[in-house]
Amino acid sequence: MEGNIVQMGAYIGAGLACMGMGGAAVGVGNVAGNFLAGALRNPSAAAGQTAMVFIGIAFAEALGIFSFLVALLLMFAV
Repeated sequence: MEGNIVQMGAYIGAGLACMGMGGAAVGVGNVAGNFLAGALRNPSAAAGQTAMVFIGIAFAEALGIFSFLVALLLMFAV
């Protein structure tokens, strides 16, 4: 009986950790959308900011990957 409660807690924790993946998706959309809005206002400066956009997207996506790894650890390491 006690093993079932521990497994249930692990699944609940994994589900909560997966909410971070949704936050990462919102962050990537926010970075890309703001870049697009700025590029449409000033197209000549957009080429110089492309590397910064990819760095911002990578940082936002890394948080989603970390939350996915935490979810996997919670599900299979217990």
